Amino acid sequence: MATDFEAEGLLDGAGDGRAREARRELLETLEEAGIPLDELREATRQGRLALLPMEMVLAGEGDRVSQRELADETGLDLDFLTEARRALGLPAVDPDDAVLTTEEVELTRSAATLLEAGIDRQGFLELTRAMSQAMAGVAAALTSTLGSALLRPGDTERDLGLRYAETLRELGPLAGPSLTQMLNLRLREQIRQTVVGQAELESGRLPDAQEVVVGFVDIVGFTRLGEQVAPEELGAVVADFEELVEDAVRPPVRLVKTIGDAAMVSASEAPPVLDTMLALVESSREDDDRPLLRAGIASGEALPRGGDLYGRPVNLASRLTSFARRGTVVTSKAVHDAAPEGYDWSGVGSRRIKGVRGEVEVYRVRSSEKPGN
Repeated sequence: MATDFEAEGLLDGAGDGRAREARRELLETLEEAGIPLDELREATRQGRLALLPMEMVLAGEGDRVSQRELADETGLDLDFLTEARRALGLPAVDPDDAVLTTEEVELTRSAATLLEAGIDRQGFLELTRAMSQAMAGVAAALTSTLGSALLRPGDTERDLGLRYAETLRELGPLAGPSLTQMLNLRLREQIRQTVVGQAELESGRLPDAQEVVVGFVDIVGFTRLGEQVAPEELGAVVADFEELVEDAVRPPVRLVKTIGDAAMVSASEAPPVLDTMLALVESSREDDDRPLLRAGIASGEALPRGGDLYGRPVNLASRLTSFARRGTVVTSKAVHDAAPEGYDWSGVGSRRIKGVRGEVEVYRVRSSEKPGN
């Protein structure tokens, strides 16, 4: 027997007669597709009813299985499967509830294959976290783009929901190969930058800690700016900053991550990082429409984990960035000593940097091609 959605209160707040009828049709479509009434109530209450058709497409079709069944099939223990879900950013599930989708089953089978091939569990979890975080960024960008492209004036919930679902059905088969191709491009870049020497050949492994040069760049006065402009304007500033950084970074420099109003890059040698940071900061001084940038650079041994870097040079570069004046680039002594020629250096002196043990000898650097800076 069909649900009386009006009696259930699910048409309340839908708007005029056309909008109410569109919501009723959408609710009927979702109910016929097997969405329980409680879920329809919750989606209506949260204002996300139009998104349910899209969620159905993304969840995939086919029978659901439990985590315990998947553990029995793959030979992976339940504790590891729970850790893997956490690394993916997914909520914990009851191991006996048949809630895992086809995609989750395939991911777990792939995990079992990778582990059998020799990847250790901790390394796999770190890889999973890095890929999940990267995909979160891709998904956010895709959602924003889809929302702008598919939302049309006068849409009803039914119009938008069904259009989203249909677009995703067509997009999914195209997105997979594109992501694979982009991953292959990035892998080639990283492999070219990885130097395998005699010590690595003899030991059969890359060193845990690696000598790197790390640079941070951020937007000067970003917190104060956030108090002065609307959120959408602030978002545009961040988007422009991220685009500026992405355009400036070229191999052998790697963009490690962007963190709101800041970005972190790395390379194995100092000059490429210096050139990148100087170009970014100098471009901000030359463009009155952009906020000023500042940067800090340090070098030393850092620990690579999940695509990120950890260690003293990372902390020091970040702190040096906070120390730097508007529109300037400062470095540690090690960076200065690694590239004394080709740049205009000036000593700032030994300074106590918050969060860094001992005094740090700081240098300010400019491009030698622009002595007037």
